[in-house]
Amino acid sequence: MNLRNPSEKVDFLSQPLKWVLFVFFGSLVLYYAKVVFSPLLFGLLIAMIMYPACKKMEEKRISRGLAIGICLFFITLLVLSLIWLLEVQVSIFLDKLPLLTERLAGSSESAMMWFEGTFGISANDQTVFFQKFTKNPENSIAKIITGIFSATVSTLVLLLLTPIFSALFLYHRGTFVRFLKSIVHPEHHLKLNLILNESILSYFQFAKGTFYVYCIVGILNSIGLLLLGIENAIIYGLIAALMTIIPYIGIFISAAIPVSIAYLTKDSMWYPIGVIAIFTIVQYLEANVIYPKVVGAQLNLSTWATLVGIVVGTIIWGIAGMILITPMLAILKIVSDYIPEWKPLNILLNRAEGYQPK
Repeated sequence: MNLRNPSEKVDFLSQPLKWVLFVFFGSLVLYYAKVVFSPLLFGLLIAMIMYPACKKMEEKRISRGLAIGICLFFITLLVLSLIWLLEVQVSIFLDKLPLLTERLAGSSESAMMWFEGTFGISANDQTVFFQKFTKNPENSIAKIITGIFSATVSTLVLLLLTPIFSALFLYHRGTFVRFLKSIVHPEHHLKLNLILNESILSYFQFAKGTFYVYCIVGILNSIGLLLLGIENAIIYGLIAALMTIIPYIGIFISAAIPVSIAYLTKDSMWYPIGVIAIFTIVQYLEANVIYPKVVGAQLNLSTWATLVGIVVGTIIWGIAGMILITPMLAILKIVSDYIPEWKPLNILLNRAEGYQPK
């Protein structure tokens, strides 16, 4: 009679247990070291975007330091433009807020009747809730917005360290490549070069395509809002496009203000409904037509992996995690393409059915 060696069961269980412990303690480290790792990863991704441009300038005999400085200048200019647009949008909304409150109060009776008939909420309960919400609305909403965009310590660290890390990654890229080769067996150096080149090229093409998508979506949003006669339509259209960098919820945040402005400045409820319809149609076109055509399947990540990653990234790092997790998963997928032992992970991350790692 053959008996199974007890050690076999222990070995079988030890490997998954190691992975569970690795993920658990790794998540703890990432959570408590957010202030360091968040700008580090942002810096790495920005360096990957700037690398092709820096390399071309260096080939034209422009010094590496000057090439990095030029690229960082344009990246900084783009970020400052986005911050300025957000500030303008918030300022316009706060200026209109007292009028919006009056408009809501004036139409509250019919709305209360509709809510009472539809949801069974009494008029008294609605009045109490409305009074709490509209008590000093300028101050309360201003505090909320200020809290979101305030320069906390982590935000300051992120803004200051990200360009520094980007510059260091680019300037000392040869050192980092040699470091990676020193910890990888020589027979895998060719695979390492392929992984690095494909990661940089794929993410650069993805970032460039995504920028074009934002431009197209911003133009479509602006045209739709202009046709409706919405004030500051171009600003709202561009902001709505750029806010899609925050997956899934960015569009709702950016659409709230133009919907409120339409409700305030127009005499018919069809205008706010029209704004919602425009954003809905443009988002549908972006997801199903524009994005696939312009960007294609550059990252080739499965929807399941992306959604799970966004949830986990948000829990660990908040909004920064939502933005960082998708490119990080994409790089992990590229690595798993070249490592047969990582095939189970590759199956989970890859969008294509029946795809086989290289």
